[in-house]
Formats: sequence, C-alpha cells, structure tokens
Amino acid sequence: MTLKVGSIVEGTVVNITNFGAFIELIGGKTGLVHISEVSNTFVKDIRNFLKERDKVKVKVISVEDDGKVSLSIKQAQDKNDKKSLRPIEIDWDKERSKSIPLSFEDRLSKFMKDSEERFQDIKKNQDAKRGGGYSRRGSSY
Repeated sequence: MTLKVGSIVEGTVVNITNFGAFIELIGGKTGLVHISEVSNTFVKDIRNFLKERDKVKVKVISVEDDGKVSLSIKQAQDKNDKKSLRPIEIDWDKERSKSIPLSFEDRLSKFMKDSEERFQDIKKNQDAKRGGGYSRRGSSY
C-alpha cells in the first residue's frame, strides 16, 4: 500500500517518546506523529493524550524518499470536532439576577463594615510610617 500525502488513515500507537508517538499503519509501515501534531492545545506530556495500542486517525503530512512518514492527529480531526479556544461568554445580567438582592439596610451595613475595615488599615499604615506613633520632635534627650 502506498501512502499519499493528505490522506487520512487509521493506525495503532506502538511506541511513545518524549518528542512524539510512532504509529503503525495498515501495510506494516510506521510513521511518526510529532508532539506538536498531537493536539490543538499545548502538549507538555504526550502520555496524557496517547497510550500504547490506542487506535488513532492520522493524516499523512509527508513521505520521504528514505521511507520516513510524518503524520498528524490534529490535522486528521474533523473541523467540527475542534474545541473553540475562545473564552466562554458570560451573560452578566443573568448572573446578577441569580444572586438574591440585598435590602437597603443590608447594603448599608455591608458598606459601613467595609468602610470601617479600610479605615483601620489606613490608620495602621500611617502609624507604622510614623514609627509606631512616637514622635522624635517633642522628645528630649
């Protein structure tokens, strides 16, 4: 069987290395899927994505004269299978409506508590900058 560049075939993972996985194709040929061709996401450890004896669909990227075959798993995936890298859209109005609205008194109480905490933090910082509240000007040696 001759492999054509661009064709999608099925194979079996026979060996996994740090730089990729060797795939045995129909007809006994073996090709390499480089780690960068495993997934659309960053692959730090290929073993998190593939195991030996896994059946995978691969696309033939190149066939060298010396018999080396380069393969890609991510290019063999259907365009509809790819997950979007866009962040999830959040409907903030809907999220606000989920939370229970606080009464005016509760909001005022929360504001006063937060305000008092902030005031205490500012006071501590000012005292620390002044040397603990003691002044040198008025003291006699």
